[in-house]
Amino acid sequence: MSTTETFTAYASLKVGEKLQQWQYEPKPLGGNDVEIEVTHNGLCHTDLHMKDNDWDVSSFPLVAGHEVVGNVTQIGADVTSLKIGDRIGFGWIRNSCRVCDACLRGEENVCREGYTGLIVGNYGGFANKLRAPADFAYKIPDGLDSASAAPLLCAGITVYTPLRTYIQYPGTKLGVVGIGGLGHLAIKFARAMGAEVTAFSTSPNKEAEAKDFGAHHFCNWKSQEEIDAASGSLDLLLSTVSSEIDWDKAFGLLAKGGVLCLLGLPVSMLNIPLLPLVFDQKAVAGSVVGGRRFMKEMLEFAAVHQIKPMIETMPISQINEAMDKVSANKARYRIVLTSD
Repeated sequence: MSTTETFTAYASLKVGEKLQQWQYEPKPLGGNDVEIEVTHNGLCHTDLHMKDNDWDVSSFPLVAGHEVVGNVTQIGADVTSLKIGDRIGFGWIRNSCRVCDACLRGEENVCREGYTGLIVGNYGGFANKLRAPADFAYKIPDGLDSASAAPLLCAGITVYTPLRTYIQYPGTKLGVVGIGGLGHLAIKFARAMGAEVTAFSTSPNKEAEAKDFGAHHFCNWKSQEEIDAASGSLDLLLSTVSSEIDWDKAFGLLAKGGVLCLLGLPVSMLNIPLLPLVFDQKAVAGSVVGGRRFMKEMLEFAAVHQIKPMIETMPISQINEAMDKVSANKARYRIVLTSD
């Protein structure tokens, strides 16, 4: 009689294919691993990129899902930080070298040897269960419900890390380009950190919503008059959009010493004028997710300040419909998949 354990997942069996139910045998639970029964998955645009192998790092069958929340069902023999029944989450980073200077600072997102992605060469959270290293599992604070916590594990940490890095003092003048899954959370976190926030959008009908999220000001990206009025005023500008924008316009919004930080991933090239970069001491930077230090801090900060994403929930059995909605930019602003 076979005692082989199987997990039931939703997988793309080939590049670009719709997801279907699929079973696989998990690797044995390692001494430092933890197993969870999955309850919630945030649906991120990265999951779509991985399904379509846009970055040439996907392997198939692909079980995506990297904003995962669930309850601990098993722990490895060497795990001391978790116990059965704990409510925990996993984000984009599955593992890292643990020994380089960046990892020792808790900045595994810039691990010198390169970190391992949760769904890069491994099976992710679109399943009934998940096994992964316990050191990259995060306890969900009591002040956050699971559906709200899931998107914070990727979208939340993606905006929190640069805000935490570049906001140096209260009243920092900060701009957010794009009011979507990343942008609306950036506004909420920045307001709670004491920044003066300006939301930039090509959709004027988002002004009221942006201000509800915490923006002090709203600027229509298509209005040259409004852009001119904001020119040279920002200490930090976060670009959260995944499409190419006018980078000269964005760079011109920076005050002296200002930073343009790119979070979205458009296929684009930057052509930055050198003189204002040098003489005005401006900077251009990129940022991707965050390490364990900021992830733990971000979850606690979100719980204390009740920073939650705007979500809509769908059962995981409707995952293909949910992906179509994200692909069509009709999600407002994050979709969370619940276990059937």
